Amino acid sequence: MRRFSLALVLGLLASTAAHADVTVYSAGPGGLIKSLAAGFTAKTGIKANVFQATTGKVMARLEAEASNPVADVVISASWGTATDFAAKGLLLSYESPNAATVPDFLKTEGAVAQGVAGIIIAWNTKSDTPMPTDWSDLTKPEYKDLVTLPDPAASGGTYTLVEAFYANGMTDILQGLKDNGAIVAGANKAALNPVLQGAKAAVFAGVDYITMGAAAKGETIEAIFPASGTVVAPRPIMILKSSQNQEDAKKFVDYVLSEEGQKEVAKVYLMPSRTDIVVDRPLIGDLKLLSKEGAPSRDEVLAGFKKIFN
Repeated sequence: MRRFSLALVLGLLASTAAHADVTVYSAGPGGLIKSLAAGFTAKTGIKANVFQATTGKVMARLEAEASNPVADVVISASWGTATDFAAKGLLLSYESPNAATVPDFLKTEGAVAQGVAGIIIAWNTKSDTPMPTDWSDLTKPEYKDLVTLPDPAASGGTYTLVEAFYANGMTDILQGLKDNGAIVAGANKAALNPVLQGAKAAVFAGVDYITMGAAAKGETIEAIFPASGTVVAPRPIMILKSSQNQEDAKKFVDYVLSEEGQKEVAKVYLMPSRTDIVVDRPLIGDLKLLSKEGAPSRDEVLAGFKKIFN
């Protein structure tokens, strides 16, 4: 009888270990991580517990739990998170077999892009302004006092674009925006809302998937990829080295990078990180990308921006 009880207990423990939950902390669209978690559970039988918030709140929670880590997987809206975590030795080295068609610049040891956002001009199609085709159009008289832009200190995408402008000698456009009455409006949502409401005509450094999502809901807004080039903001997915459930965490990353998972990414208008996923929107290979090589440090970029916009 004792032998049977011991076998039963060991069997239950093994069963529990085999079906341990995966805990995922995710920045970005709440609908996306919910659909990914549901699809993952349906596919594997493993439950995914999700905490969804802004990147800042996700980082704050991770820091608060540093002495007793809870998260297995982290998805950030900033590639800088992956760079920082890797430098601190916090990431498990893992390359999913489903990452074979992800371009090299969207993956590194311990991180791979879940999806990619593009930085665009978000233009109100009923603003009685000419349709802009490049960043410099927003410095023209037709756009006097009608442009908003997110603060690069609050928006990772805007920072990446401003960084590229410094690297490519394009800061005259920033000065032109300032001289034309452009308003720095805080984070992405604060910059977009006045354009959606018709008080302003365009967002310089808008986010493509947010703009496309608003258009799909009937807003008179269009995402425009500037002719001179733009930047993208990869959203890294990472397994923490502190995870007590690394094998199932790997399965979650595999699912996100599977064809099914990447199509869920595309449903919220993000670019899939895999180049073999075909969706009806501009993809990485369609874009002219600005290099950031030779850009000043982050502190110098932000100081330069602040000097221009007082």
